[in-house]
Amino acid sequence: MSDSKIEKVRLGTGGPQVGVQGLGCMGMSFAYGPTDADEARATLERALDLGVTFYDTADAYAAGENEKFLAPFVKAHRDEIVIATKFALAMDPNDPTKRIIRNDAGYIRECVEGSLQRLGVDEIDLYYMHRRDVNVPIEETVGVMAELVREGKVKHLGLSEVTGGELRAAQAVHPIAAVQSEWSLFSRDIEAGVVPTAAELGVALVPYSPLGRGFLTGAFVSADKDLSEADFRRQQPRFTGDNATANAELLAPVRELAEARGATLGQIALAWVQQQAQLHDLAVVPIPGTRKRTRVEENAAATRLTLSAEELALLEPIAGQVAGGRYADMSFTSAGRE
Repeated sequence: MSDSKIEKVRLGTGGPQVGVQGLGCMGMSFAYGPTDADEARATLERALDLGVTFYDTADAYAAGENEKFLAPFVKAHRDEIVIATKFALAMDPNDPTKRIIRNDAGYIRECVEGSLQRLGVDEIDLYYMHRRDVNVPIEETVGVMAELVREGKVKHLGLSEVTGGELRAAQAVHPIAAVQSEWSLFSRDIEAGVVPTAAELGVALVPYSPLGRGFLTGAFVSADKDLSEADFRRQQPRFTGDNATANAELLAPVRELAEARGATLGQIALAWVQQQAQLHDLAVVPIPGTRKRTRVEENAAATRLTLSAEELALLEPIAGQVAGGRYADMSFTSAGRE
């Protein structure tokens, strides 16, 4: 495996420069079952060796424990990396196993102070609104976030799972560096409104789950049969039952291309996402999540894989045939409001 570093790109107009692929850190402490903390720490270091400089977390990941886990790495490499975290998913006081969405000013200020403390930083590089509370005008939410920039607590602003119209309204209040939304061979709903608006406004797209939460790599076929009970993918409709069986068959062209290119399924899927930057004329920085050094090496190598027009055409029909939604409740996603 070559240690040549991946290329760099800028997040939005005036945003930070980062490696063209980031690292989603949620699974290092949350959602995907048991983890090896030592291997996860080694994965962070290996990613940086390869030029991955953009690291993504949130206060909701293991109730802040993921931010605490990242703190020593952030401290050791503060001038080399860009750290992104988020607010908006609060614990439901009536049911601690559930989350509610909050965008009110008091909650935002409470969240930013908590994240600063847990990460051990004076300023957050990129601060996202994790989900949209439709009861609070987005102009008000972004107005509070802009105050955090002026106060020196946050450098740049981001939004997650917003519609094209919401992005436009937010941008009118303060520059938005990036929008984070699910985007993959299996999930392309943002192309209808969010992507063209981001391209017009000069906002970067940060695709989460670019590997379809591992499904596009062939790592599992049926969540309810192949994954641990603690794995939250067992709650997602497209990964269980008849949906999972049908969706597994959609990987046939991905396998075909992987075999022809001497690549893995995951590398083909990531190359497709990376290539959307040229197709839609905007910066695209996917954040595949992994807890293993070998996987981060594999993922980084995908940034150097370019698919031909014929290969892209072979992959084009997949998303339209996927069975099941990406969440059981899509109301809190951009697709649920477009």
